[in-house]
Amino acid sequence: MLGDDGTRGGPLRNLVLLRQARSRRASSYDRTGGNHDFIWVRPGEPATLLDARGAGCITHIWMTTACKERHALRKLVLRMWWDDEEQPSVEVPLGDFFGLGHAETRNFAALPLCMSPQLGRGLTCYFPMPFARAARIQVTNECARTPARLYYYVDYESYERLAEDLGRFHALWHRQNPCDGVSPPDQDFEAYQFEGTNTTGEGNYVILEAKGWGHYVGCHLDLHNLTETRGRNWYGEGDDMIFVDDEPFPSIHGTGTEDYFNTAWCPQEAYCSPYFGITMPGGPNWSGKISLYRYHIEDPIHFQRSIRVTIEHGHANHRCDDYASTAYWYQQEPHLPFGRLLPVDQRLPRDDGP
Repeated sequence: MLGDDGTRGGPLRNLVLLRQARSRRASSYDRTGGNHDFIWVRPGEPATLLDARGAGCITHIWMTTACKERHALRKLVLRMWWDDEEQPSVEVPLGDFFGLGHAETRNFAALPLCMSPQLGRGLTCYFPMPFARAARIQVTNECARTPARLYYYVDYESYERLAEDLGRFHALWHRQNPCDGVSPPDQDFEAYQFEGTNTTGEGNYVILEAKGWGHYVGCHLDLHNLTETRGRNWYGEGDDMIFVDDEPFPSIHGTGTEDYFNTAWCPQEAYCSPYFGITMPGGPNWSGKISLYRYHIEDPIHFQRSIRVTIEHGHANHRCDDYASTAYWYQQEPHLPFGRLLPVDQRLPRDDGP
């Protein structure tokens, strides 16, 4: 819809608006003028990518890394702080932050996040990240002994002041390995997949739990199918249940895992679009590793006091699969402290197979 001046509208229409801002960048370019355009991140050490003062907004982040240690994308951790806060607002393994878990990369393109050739190793983020006084970004290498070579751009704008009604960007990683279900199932397929009830959401996998005023803008869910069933081993009968402002029963209640991710009928093929997709569809009979994303760009889920984003792991939480996720949201500070990130050995993906 156009504004009163006839210019406001979608992203391309807004390009005509002139603003009082200065474009800035922090990057890993070679300060000597050579071509060593990277930094080394030593094991056990944090590297500061951005330390900006004043008001501004991060508009674009690009990274790639070379590290010979296995599962490095789960061992490198990305953290961000806004306005001199003590607790980070972003704390996510590096690979997971950019839209895909399992310490893997795939070529895919969504609107806020993408992984690009070669082999999905170009990691890009377009989520806007405003700050009023300061912004700090760090990557910490939690590999046992291997340094990581890191290339990066952080593009941002600086302003004289920031509007007061802008939320701060947050991202949080979570894992339950495995989920607490019924395994091995002692029921036939129909009973295991479809029978039983869940009227409270108790035992659901929790994607996000936050307190304050803000809106949830999406997640990706990364699961490893560990359940052995007779016949079809479909993982996705679990409903999404989103509890807003301390409600006892979710006012936002879905109909199935693939339905929440805007797909249908037990998909087994990779697909990507601006707001939803399947980056890893799993193997035969939905085996192995699966990754799905859903970004609420056009339909953010608002909360005034709190939000609890959950999903059943199988209908009535029957299944015992390995679930991990990264949630993205904006809120007014202060945010609920995240708690301690899982240690490295508990973050690592499983080998293929149950």
